[in-house]
Amino acid sequence: MADSIISVLIADDHTVVRKGLRSLLSSEKYGIEVIGEASNGNEAITQAEKLKPDVILMDLVMPEKTGLEAIVEIKKSQPHARILVLTSFADDENISSAIKAGAYGFLLKDTSPDELVQTIQSVFKDKLTIPQEFTHILLAKKDVDEERDSKGEILTPREKDVLKCVAQGMSNKQIAHTLFISTTTVRSHVSNMIRKLDLDNRTQLAIYAKDHDLI
Repeated sequence: MADSIISVLIADDHTVVRKGLRSLLSSEKYGIEVIGEASNGNEAITQAEKLKPDVILMDLVMPEKTGLEAIVEIKKSQPHARILVLTSFADDENISSAIKAGAYGFLLKDTSPDELVQTIQSVFKDKLTIPQEFTHILLAKKDVDEERDSKGEILTPREKDVLKCVAQGMSNKQIAHTLFISTTTVRSHVSNMIRKLDLDNRTQLAIYAKDHDLI
């Protein structure tokens, strides 16, 4: 049993998928509680606001509003919402757009139950969960790489220390403990680096570090 129960919202337009995930995740050994379901993008937004789950499993292809549109809306009102995309289709455009909108990562629906549970637990701990085969998509364009290479030179030594920790999937609390600084200072460094590198969120920051061999 996990130390704390992880509350999960499942957003998928297929009833069979939702019920299957609920049944799987409700096993007592996982320490996960499914507290809500949504069958379309609008419901996902409403339920996320109402229930404030620890982790949201989000399908991308849904009626009324897509999963991507739902991610954008949810992140507006809950910037720290942990959203894990669980999808059957992992094309370049959707992955890039969802990460830019603030998703924590991706899994395909044919993933194993153990991998799904482990990933939910990692997301709950603010760890990034992007499979290696997806990372090249986010910084694939040469001009983007070159621009961000030059911007990387303006990071301070301490910011680079924090960046390495972010790329290793550490939470702010873990980084603070590792570097002997406060969590407030960590948040400040992360925000400054996102601004300096012209990125959108912590996920892109970690991918930047991995892509540029900073870990």
